[in-house]
Amino acid sequence: MTLEAAAAVKKTPSRIPFHAPVTSPVHSTSGGLEALEVWRTTTSRWREVSVVAAPSPLHASHFAASYDAAAPIPPHPPLLPRITNPSPVAWPSPASTPTTALLLGSLAGRTLCLCVLAAAWKKAVEGGPGRKSEEAGSVAPGFVEGLLGVVVDHGLRLESAQEAQLVRDRVHRMGVMCEIATCEWPNGRPNLGHLQEAAREMRYQKLLDICIKQQIGVLLIAHHSDDQAELFVLRLSRNSGVLGLAGTAFVSQLFAPNLKYDGHNFCRYGILLVRPMLEFSKNDMYKICQGSNHLWVEDPTNNSMQYARNRIRASLRCLSPDGAFQSELQKLIYACRLTRVCVGNACNTAIKQSVTIAEYGYAVIDLEKLDPQNVDDLCLSQYLACVLQFVSQRHRPIRGRAARLFMDYIRNTPCKGALSVAGCYLCAFPRSKGTKVLVCCSADLMESFSIEMSYKCSYEEQPPPVPEIDHVVLEAHLHSNQFLPCSSIPFASYKSSADVLNRAKDLNIIGDISLEKLLSLQAEENQKFTTEHKHEEQYLEKTSFPDVKVFCLWPGETCHFMRRFLITWNALEAVPNGICSYDSKKSICQHCAVNQDGSIAVRHMFDTDWLFLAEISRVHSVEENQNVSKFSSKKLDDELLEHSRYLQLSATKALDVLRSIPASARRALPVLTNSQGDILSIPSIGFQCCPSLSIKAVFHPRVPLGGGHTSYL
Repeated sequence: MTLEAAAAVKKTPSRIPFHAPVTSPVHSTSGGLEALEVWRTTTSRWREVSVVAAPSPLHASHFAASYDAAAPIPPHPPLLPRITNPSPVAWPSPASTPTTALLLGSLAGRTLCLCVLAAAWKKAVEGGPGRKSEEAGSVAPGFVEGLLGVVVDHGLRLESAQEAQLVRDRVHRMGVMCEIATCEWPNGRPNLGHLQEAAREMRYQKLLDICIKQQIGVLLIAHHSDDQAELFVLRLSRNSGVLGLAGTAFVSQLFAPNLKYDGHNFCRYGILLVRPMLEFSKNDMYKICQGSNHLWVEDPTNNSMQYARNRIRASLRCLSPDGAFQSELQKLIYACRLTRVCVGNACNTAIKQSVTIAEYGYAVIDLEKLDPQNVDDLCLSQYLACVLQFVSQRHRPIRGRAARLFMDYIRNTPCKGALSVAGCYLCAFPRSKGTKVLVCCSADLMESFSIEMSYKCSYEEQPPPVPEIDHVVLEAHLHSNQFLPCSSIPFASYKSSADVLNRAKDLNIIGDISLEKLLSLQAEENQKFTTEHKHEEQYLEKTSFPDVKVFCLWPGETCHFMRRFLITWNALEAVPNGICSYDSKKSICQHCAVNQDGSIAVRHMFDTDWLFLAEISRVHSVEENQNVSKFSSKKLDDELLEHSRYLQLSATKALDVLRSIPASARRALPVLTNSQGDILSIPSIGFQCCPSLSIKAVFHPRVPLGGGHTSYL
C-alpha cells in the first residue's frame, strides 16, 4: 500500500459540523458501494490543505511564539485510502495493499462501524467480496479479501466466551472473516489494581502473534475522538505534559517482544497499529451504524464506575450536554497533537544529525551538532528520552528530576563528570575534550535486569515480515519531512499541564468556562487517583521472578541478551586445524572446560575480564597458560600446545578491539563462562578459548532508535 494511493485528508471536527444524511442501508454481501457512500458522506468534512515547508530541527528560535486557532490545519501522514474522490484512481491497487486485521473487542457499536468502513474500503480496493486470487490461501466466496477480524476473549468474565462467539458470527454475516483469540492466565486472574493494564498487554500480544503468523501488516482499532477526550482528562489528572496530553497516535509501529526466525535469520517483527476513527465522535459512529442498517450496542463494561475512564466518560457527558465543551476540548487536543508532531519530527532530524550508534551497543551524542543550549526544553527532553530508551531498551518515559538532571548535564558543555540516569551511564567520550557524550548501559541496569531482559530465541519458522510495512514507513517519513507544521505551534515552550491550559485560554482555543471544567475534572480525578494509589497495595502481589542466577546457552541455540545482543552458538561438524580434542556428540572440545551438561553461562563484562585478557596475552609458556586459564590436563602434548597458542593469539586480537571501545561501554558486552567462572568466549570482540566454540554476537536491539514510526496527525 503506497501512501500516495492510500492518502487521507484532514478534517476539523471542532469547526465543521457533522452532517450524515445517510439514506441507503448497507448490505454486508453487496459490492460495497453503499458502504463506500456512507464513508464518503461521513468524511465529507475532511479537506485537503496546502503543504507547509519544513523548518530546521529542534532550535527554539524556529518555533513561532503565537498560535492562530483559526489557521488552516496542516495535512497529516496518510492513513487510509482517499474516499472523498469517487474516482477509482484514488484507491491503491490490490497488489500494493497489505493484509489488514481488525481488533473487535465486543458487540459495541464502534466494532460494527469499523467493520462497515474497513469492509467498504477493502471491497473497493480488491474489486468486490470473495474475489478469487491466484495465490494460495484466498478467502472463501462471500468474504472480503485481505481483511480479518480478531475477537480477543480475555476470559475474565463468565459470559465472555459466549459474547466472543456472537461477535464473530455477526462479523461473518457482514462479509468479514473473523476468528477468536482466547487469553490464558496461568498465574490466575490479574489483580484488580492492574487488571486493565494486564488485559491490554495480553490482548496486544495475542494480536501480534496472529498478525505475524498470517503475515498481516496493519491492525485497525476503533478508538474515536471521545476516547481521546477521556485520555486527555486522565493524563491531565496525572499532571502529564503537552506530549502526554496529545493522546493516542493515529499510527504507531508495534514490535513483537521477541525476535522471530524467518527461516534464515532472526528478525525484528512489527506491524502498523492504525486508529483511523480518531477524528470520528461516538455520535458520528452511531450515525454510520444507523445508516448502514446495523444495531448499535453499548458495551456493558462501560457502566462500571470502578475504572477511571468510565468515571471520566460520565463526567464529560454531564459537562457537555450541548457539545460546546467537547468541541473546545477537541481543539485543545489537536493543538497538543500538533505540538507533538513538530517536536517528534524535529527530534528525528536531530538524532540523524547528532547521534552515532556503535556496533558494540553504545551511542555517542555530538554536542556541537546538537547545540543543546539553544534547544527548547520540550524538544531536548524528548530527544534525550529517545536516546536513553534505545540504549537501555527499556521504553519508559523520562520524567521529573531525572529529565532535568539529564538536560542540565547535556547543556553544561564541555561535558564534565558522569551521570547515571534511566538505566544509562553518561560521560565524556574519550579524546573528545567534552564535545561528545557517551551513552551506554549502566552497571545497575545490567546487574538488576540482565536475566529478566534476556531470553532464548525459538527456531520455529515464521513467515517473513510484511515487506510493504517498510515501504509505508519510509514514505511516511518522506511525506512528513515535506511539511513539518511548525510555523504555528501553540505549546512549543509550554511543558506542564497547567501551562498548557493557561496558554490555550490565552490563545482562545478554550474559553473560561471550559478551563474551569477542565480544572475541576483534573482536581476530582487526581484526588481519586491519589487515594487509590495509596491503597493499591491491597490489590497487588509482589512480582516474583524465577530464582535464576545465570542465563545458560547450549550448542545450536540462540539467545537475545538484554534485548540488545543476538548470540548464536553454532555446533560445528568438523574439527578446525586439528587443534581440538573434539567430541562430536557434545559438539565441544575436551579442552574447553564447559559445564558438565555441555552448557555455558552468559553474563555482562566485568572490569576484571579485560585484565584477564591482558594477562593471557602476556603469558609465554604453556604451563603459565594452564594456570591462568585453569585448563586441566595430565600431559602437555602438541595438541595442547597448539590450543594454548590459539588462546594467546585470540586474547591479543581481542585486546586490540577492546582498546577501541570506551571503558564504560565495555561492561555491556556479553561474556560466556563456565560454572567456575572461567571465560570461554567474548564474541563481540572475537575472543574464544578454542576454535570449536563457534559463537557469534551481533548488536540487534529489539526496538530501533526512535521507537519506530509514529504519526499523531
